[in-house]
Amino acid sequence: MTATTARRYWLVKSEPDVFSFADLVASPNSTTGWEGVRNYQARNFMRDGMKRGDLVFFYHSSTDPAAIVGVAEVAREAYPDPTAFDASDSHFDPKSRPDSPTWMMVDLRAVEPLARPLPLSDLRGVKGLEKMVLLQKGSRLSVQPVTEKEWAIIYKLGMKR
Repeated sequence: MTATTARRYWLVKSEPDVFSFADLVASPNSTTGWEGVRNYQARNFMRDGMKRGDLVFFYHSSTDPAAIVGVAEVAREAYPDPTAFDASDSHFDPKSRPDSPTWMMVDLRAVEPLARPLPLSDLRGVKGLEKMVLLQKGSRLSVQPVTEKEWAIIYKLGMKR
């Protein structure tokens, strides 16, 4: 990250029975490719916004309770998602070509688990999080921006025992 590039903050969602924060920690070098994203807006955030060294909240979705459980960082900036070219993969996209890829991915590295998971219900009503993308009605993006202020509030809450 250069001195002229400010660190940015993000949140990624994953169903823990598909890929959990513990799975990320257990990955080689605690790093994995964040493949399989098939939403244009989420892809654009990865492709155009995520930079090496940016910090990322890891959110367990489709579970009870859904919660922010850990912190990761962007270890590698956007590159073509090879699952889009693999006809045997569930994320295959016949319109995406290696010479003109539609879908991108980044590599994420685990940094640390939160001291306690932060369920969605605990975040609602927290002063300073009123406009957070995650808390907006109908918010379903698997990759979304987090403001620096939101990051600070959530990190402080998540590190309290």
